[in-house]
Amino acid sequence: MAEARVIPIRGNRGPARPARAEEPSRPAPVASAPEPEDDEGPAWEAALEQVLEFLRRRLAGDYPIDEFGFDRELTDAMVLPALRPLYKRWFRVETIGTHHIPETGGALIVANHSGTLPLDAVMTTVAVHDDHPSHRHLRLLGADLMFTMPVSGSLARKAGATLACNPDAERLMTSGELVGVFPEGFKGIGKPFRDRYKLQRFGRGGFVSAALRTGVPIIPCSIVGAEEIYPKIGDLAPLARLFGAPYFPVTPTFPLLGPAGLIPLPSKWYIEFGEPIRTDDHTPADADDPMLVFNLTDQVRETIQHTLYRLLSQRRNVFLG
Repeated sequence: MAEARVIPIRGNRGPARPARAEEPSRPAPVASAPEPEDDEGPAWEAALEQVLEFLRRRLAGDYPIDEFGFDRELTDAMVLPALRPLYKRWFRVETIGTHHIPETGGALIVANHSGTLPLDAVMTTVAVHDDHPSHRHLRLLGADLMFTMPVSGSLARKAGATLACNPDAERLMTSGELVGVFPEGFKGIGKPFRDRYKLQRFGRGGFVSAALRTGVPIIPCSIVGAEEIYPKIGDLAPLARLFGAPYFPVTPTFPLLGPAGLIPLPSKWYIEFGEPIRTDDHTPADADDPMLVFNLTDQVRETIQHTLYRLLSQRRNVFLG
């Protein structure tokens, strides 16, 4: 008799379940990027460190000056920033022809002078530094009186100015510096308002002799706007003699308004640098030729005068330009 086979009985599992679709794999969580740190703190700290380092060098005397007393660091850090609000916002100076200023090497900028106080000179310094691609420093030639004054004389030296004499000018230009001169001197800056934009004599042409001896180009510079900042309508000669000044100006606001009268009127300025006049086609000995010096001096003067007339003809308003 055949052996019976036992078949195990499985429990009822119910209807077959459909196969579950495989769930898509979830991407691994990405760590969120850290919040960027506020770099204002580090920037502020860096600025503070620079200021403290600047003060340390000033107190220790650890900064360079040249043989004329020019302090480049002080000029860049304090003098020019102090003048920029006047340049950009008060006078709203527009420059023309800065490409005529060489990027390197010596040159002589010759400009008209006006305005009762020499603000035109310092504004030209800012124009050359800020509006020229090479940010050059203009080394001004000043009158003796400027360097005898207790505060302004020392500050002028540190800002790069030196005495208006041929030996100093020639040494600067020979060393590749950009030199600025205002040949009208006090005759130009102190002339009455009725004579505005009429150039005075350019002296004996000493600046031309210096340029001829060094072979640097002469760049005529015409400034419109400075005549109106302190309209000079009178001169108190007794007070001028008392203070040893060339003049003591009377303007519509000074001395009537006291110290407030020293605030310049906000005229609109234009500074145009003309095409350079070459001198390297002459020899240094030609600097002793009075006729050549006279002709070049007259050429520079006439170029500036004609440019002033052109700029004035294009200006519609003293204060709006």
